[in-house]
Parts: sequence; structure tokens; C-alpha cells
Amino acid sequence: MNFWMVKQEPDAYSWDDFVAEGQTDWTGVRNYQARNNLREMKKGDKVLFYHSNIGKEVVGIAKVTKPAFQDPTTDDDRWVAVEIAPVKKLKKPVGLADIKANLALANLGLIKQSQLSVIAVTKDEFDEILSMAQ
Repeated sequence: MNFWMVKQEPDAYSWDDFVAEGQTDWTGVRNYQARNNLREMKKGDKVLFYHSNIGKEVVGIAKVTKPAFQDPTTDDDRWVAVEIAPVKKLKKPVGLADIKANLALANLGLIKQSQLSVIAVTKDEFDEILSMAQ
């Protein structure tokens, strides 16, 4: 199993929107590294859902329910999407300032590559963020 983080502006598509839909196709990614991360996602992988720009915090856990397929928002076959579904909302959102202050998360892609919309996360980083949400 692998671990990931997806980032979304909550005024465009929030955790609550995601929960209301029950699942979504993660489309519209147009960065090659983020696309490569989407291609690596497997069914059952766990995903942290991060609100970017507004809030700047991890708010929930999702899972991959369908691995990479042609992104339906484009005819260009270089771009893929995955289907994800919500698992649970975090008890307490984990903010970017707290993540940056945690030495165990010093190498987290969210910090190292802040513009990347789909980020690989280690199991230890995933578990550390979950422990911060308690």
C-alpha cells in the first residue's frame, strides 16, 4: 500500500463537497510529476486530503477506489485521473504551520514541493500527520 496527499482549494472543491458526492475522479492535473504520482496510485492506497490556499490544512483521509485512467477532461492521452472516495474527516485539521514545525515531517513533499498537487507520502509521514490530528 502507498500513501499520498492531494491538494485542493476548498472554495473550488472542499472536503464537504467530496463527502457529499461520495467519490470523485481526481482530474485536471497538468503537472508531469503529479501525473506520474497519479499513475502510481493503486486501488486501496490511502490519501490525505489537503485544503490549499484557504485553511492550508489536512482535513481528511480518502482512499483510491480506481487506479489511473484517461483523464476525461482532455483528449490528450498524456494525462490521467484516479477515482478516490472519502474515508473519514480528521478530528482536528492539521495546519501547514504545525506540519512545518514538526521535525519528523521535514522532508514532506508538501514542504519541499509546495506547488505539487499530488504528493507521495511515506507511511511514517502519514502516521505522523494522523497522530497530530488527535
